Amino acid sequence: MEAPHSPVADGQDVTATATARTTLHSPEETQELGRALAKLLRPGDLVLLTGELGAGKTTLTRGLGEGLGVRGAVTSPTFVIARVHPSLVGGPALVHVDAYRLGGGLDEMEDLDLDVSLPDSVVVVEWGEGRVEDLAEDRLHVVIHRVVGSTDDERRVVTLTGIGARWAGVDLDVAP
Repeated sequence: MEAPHSPVADGQDVTATATARTTLHSPEETQELGRALAKLLRPGDLVLLTGELGAGKTTLTRGLGEGLGVRGAVTSPTFVIARVHPSLVGGPALVHVDAYRLGGGLDEMEDLDLDVSLPDSVVVVEWGEGRVEDLAEDRLHVVIHRVVGSTDDERRVVTLTGIGARWAGVDLDVAP
């Protein structure tokens, strides 16, 4: 059976080697998904988070930080661009990046030295789609869709796509 394909911003086609989709009903479930995903992550992993404002990208990353056992409160790095959270348990550090304010793609991202951090850390990039794919051939792309408009509906549909050999055979169905 042929693996599904997932297009990227520059028009190339890349092979998705693992996919999963789940519906979450609260911020707590979003954070729990992050904790569950953390069990799959290892040093060198690049995670791209895509979703509207308020979709839950930072909430998911907070769960990743808890699951990885890192130091410091995981909050949005919007104004500092990147935060490093060292491990408290001997695992990889979490490098949390918000690329929202960076319009220049990988050129601007290079100033952050993410390629130096990547081999020893888990690098999570909010708003990274179309900007940081060249950092690694293998990556986990997490797309969070929420109901938009004036509503109390907290449902999120989350699609996880593992791209590259690293994710071949990995079961991404880790929904809480």
